[in-house]
Amino acid sequence: MARPGGLLLLLLAAAAAERCLPRAPCDACIRSHPECAWCEDPEFTAGGKAEEARCGSRVALEQAGCPHDAVVEPRGHVRVLEDVVLGPGGGGAQLGPRSLRIFLRPGEEQSFQVRFQRAEGHPVDLYYLMDLSYSMKDDLENVRKLGSDLLAALRNVTSSVRIGFGSFVDKTVLPYVSTVPSKLRNPCPERHEPCDPPAAFRHVLSLTANASEFASRVSQQRISGNLDSPEGGFDAIMQVAVCEERIGWRPVTRLLVFASDDTFHTAGDGKLGGIFIPSDSRCHLDASGVYSKSHLYDYPSVGHLAQVLSAANIQPIFAVTGPTVPVYQELSRLIPKSVVGELREDSSNVVQLISDAYNSLSSTVELQHSPLPPGVSLSYESHCGGPPGPPRPHGGLCSGVRVKQQVNFTVRVRADGCLAAPQAVALRVLGFAEELRLELRGLCACPCAPRQAPTPLCHGGSLECGVCRCPAGRRGRRCECEGAAEAPGDCRPPNSTGPPCGGRGRCVCGVCECPPGLSGPQCQCDSSACERHDGLPCGGPERGECVCGTCRCRDGFTGSACGCSLERAGCLHGERECGGHGRCVCGRCHCQPGYLGPLCTRCPSCQTRCQRHRDCADCRAFGLGPLRANCSLACNRTAVRVLRARPPRAEAAGWCTEQAADGRILVFDIEGQADEDEDGDVTLAVWVEEAAAAAEPVKLVAGLVAGIVAAGLLLAVLYRVSLEVYDRREYRRFEEERRRAKWNENNPLFKSATTTTVNPNFVQE
Repeated sequence: MARPGGLLLLLLAAAAAERCLPRAPCDACIRSHPECAWCEDPEFTAGGKAEEARCGSRVALEQAGCPHDAVVEPRGHVRVLEDVVLGPGGGGAQLGPRSLRIFLRPGEEQSFQVRFQRAEGHPVDLYYLMDLSYSMKDDLENVRKLGSDLLAALRNVTSSVRIGFGSFVDKTVLPYVSTVPSKLRNPCPERHEPCDPPAAFRHVLSLTANASEFASRVSQQRISGNLDSPEGGFDAIMQVAVCEERIGWRPVTRLLVFASDDTFHTAGDGKLGGIFIPSDSRCHLDASGVYSKSHLYDYPSVGHLAQVLSAANIQPIFAVTGPTVPVYQELSRLIPKSVVGELREDSSNVVQLISDAYNSLSSTVELQHSPLPPGVSLSYESHCGGPPGPPRPHGGLCSGVRVKQQVNFTVRVRADGCLAAPQAVALRVLGFAEELRLELRGLCACPCAPRQAPTPLCHGGSLECGVCRCPAGRRGRRCECEGAAEAPGDCRPPNSTGPPCGGRGRCVCGVCECPPGLSGPQCQCDSSACERHDGLPCGGPERGECVCGTCRCRDGFTGSACGCSLERAGCLHGERECGGHGRCVCGRCHCQPGYLGPLCTRCPSCQTRCQRHRDCADCRAFGLGPLRANCSLACNRTAVRVLRARPPRAEAAGWCTEQAADGRILVFDIEGQADEDEDGDVTLAVWVEEAAAAAEPVKLVAGLVAGIVAAGLLLAVLYRVSLEVYDRREYRRFEEERRRAKWNENNPLFKSATTTTVNPNFVQE
């Protein structure tokens, strides 16, 4: 029989063969499937196989006779170009490695590890972007005093902090703001109240570490106003993200605090003002810091804004008032690495809000990648200190990461097709400037042995990946034939006008070169037409081989698919075949009706040994039972030894105790017969006293049952009699009280309602 390891190998080879189809040349072979390999042994196709037969799985090729060293099977791999030590020992590096070169074979997956360690005191740039519409008037007073408090709060976690300031209202066209010249100069409701002209965005202060300068510039700001409720904050966020030089962003942690008390306009809303051109993601600040092209470009969409913020590595903090918190929470779900905090009506809690938001953002590690080339996919598995999270296609995520804690990510990359040129992909943790650079290269060519040209094996041709490349004027597998074409009668049966090789192969130098799966002088034999056993033709090479559509079985196997083993060792139970209750067919027991199990040793419906000998024990010892009329014939191989004395308890422990047809209990022992031997002579040792005394337990049980039933009936009768006596006594008492009752005639309630009237005219004197 086939060994389990060999059978598993054959199944794997069959599965791989179904995925890897024959192809030529070698480059096309390895591009077709990641399991495909190529045999470069020149003699591999000497038996008339087509060159396509060189393409297959490694297991299938080696089984077909290709030497192990001649199998060309390129595999992708990862090469580390630059790595760093994380933490203070590596100059404060937080992300490693820094550069990888990955060779990708089409359809094959490669994986690598990314490490991140949160550093202590990482520098921070914070830009405060404030809504200066009229409803934020009381907030501006508190923001003017914000600079020193905010810097002090952030310096508790890092020593390098810079802050900047900008404001926004809305586009300066109808219907967002009034275009009346006086309203453009002073949009406040009160004419004499000083207000600044509205602007889609006004950059006030570039990032600085000077708290007094922040306070001075912010104190010069005045409130403004507009007409509609939604504000133009998306325009302002876009300009803050793309105008990096004007804002002064450093390659450090970048925070954008967006403070507002209302919702926002988004892409498409510009049509109300006649603006149709989409946002161009460019910086349009004039010399005074005002967004000068707001009347030309529409508001950015949420997806566009999220993409720009992510590319600029900016983490937004939406500090908004209570009624608008749900709207901004939905917005935060669409913008990576953003948080929402509830701002009091007068912005008095803004410092605490920003501090809490910074702690939340800095403890969240989210690894993402730049846009991927077509056909390339990445997945991430996060290792945050506990069990690894499920694979995520868009990035790795760890929350609650502490300072100096290291987290790891397993990144898997796959290319569905062949990469024609090296491709660059960058990985980075959102909010941090460090990045990991990936150089992706396709593995699409066979690394065969160096080309040999010319070589005697190929009759002057060159040998490449085991295949001869013939010079002009020669042909054949080894370039052994002269001429450019075959003779008309080559590769045909005598007197045949059909196509060469039956139209199923290729005629090479007068010999048919058959494709994989076909063989024979005219490629007439189909090796895939043989019957299969366990999913393999002819049960696999260990059982037989397919010869022109018919299985030729090896020694020890038979059957049309060589699926029947002639080995009988697996059918023996002891020295008996199938326990004497079946026959061995193809190495397996076929049991008689009623018998079960691999060796036919179980019979749930059969009688036990004690049950089979019970009637013979009864008729031989006592002349009773169903066999008493034919006892000598039915029990001719049964001898009985009657015991007058009770056997010892220990000796009688394994004896048979069976109930006869009339309720008697028979106690006997079976001597001189093995468990499996049902037809041999047997001697029964029967205890004679048990049969006579056997009825006593039955009588005792029957008496107990009858006594219980009688007692129950008696109790029921007594209960019914006592109930009847009680009912009669009560009835007599009722009748006696009714007879003794007297009606009170003087009681007006019981007087007659009839009145007698006497006419005095008829009174008789």
